[in-house]
Amino acid sequence: MSDQALAHETHGAGTRLVLVHGFTQTERCWGPVAADLAADHKVVRVDAPGHGGSAAVDADLPATADLLATFGPGTFVGYSMGGRMCLETALRHPHAVEALVLISATAGIEDEEERAARRASDEALAERIEAAGVDAFLDHWLSLPLFTGLPPEGRFDAERRTNTAAGLAASLRLAGTGTQQPSWDRLAELSMPVLVVAGADDAKFTALAHRLADAVGANATLAILPGAGHTTHLEAPDAFLAALRPWLAVHGR
Repeated sequence: MSDQALAHETHGAGTRLVLVHGFTQTERCWGPVAADLAADHKVVRVDAPGHGGSAAVDADLPATADLLATFGPGTFVGYSMGGRMCLETALRHPHAVEALVLISATAGIEDEEERAARRASDEALAERIEAAGVDAFLDHWLSLPLFTGLPPEGRFDAERRTNTAAGLAASLRLAGTGTQQPSWDRLAELSMPVLVVAGADDAKFTALAHRLADAVGANATLAILPGAGHTTHLEAPDAFLAALRPWLAVHGR
């Protein structure tokens, strides 16, 4: 576990929202969502370990949760990798997470062979980043079908290219989905309100979102946004905010 703090930027005033981005992004990749929320919230945008200003921070998921918990108490909003990190924080440090928003997230891979295969896949990606460099890897990464719905203004190519090969490779090896201990059987422990968001065009994560909400139980709210894929909040920011803001009005503290 690293004893380093995570880089972050804070904007606005009011109830606290902690935003945690996805793999290859940085805290500056939230687009219009962060600016809109900062109009009436204290928005803390965090660089995850291995990314942005936290490129030199090496941390697995439990260690990342310990680092993120220092930004609470507040509502934690995580996208994809950041969603997994925020979920881990809520399970390990429920006092820090007053409410939780999971965007295109998962509680892990349960099958041990499948999880091992994902670790091997992430290792291959890490080696590809180290061999080819960040620019070439991002050309490959952003061409994946997962990101076909991203509008040009939501890609943040230049910002992603500020990441380092060593940081991204370490993130995959330490906190990739294959390293995540599945927590499906623990989701009912979550006592805080949970908003689960997915894009309807992303069939895999729509199914995961339904399962997450069902496993959390009565505290969960499910929002499946039509016309959006994996990067829901960047592909359909207005629809995302239309789902998030009424929920925050009721559950945000």
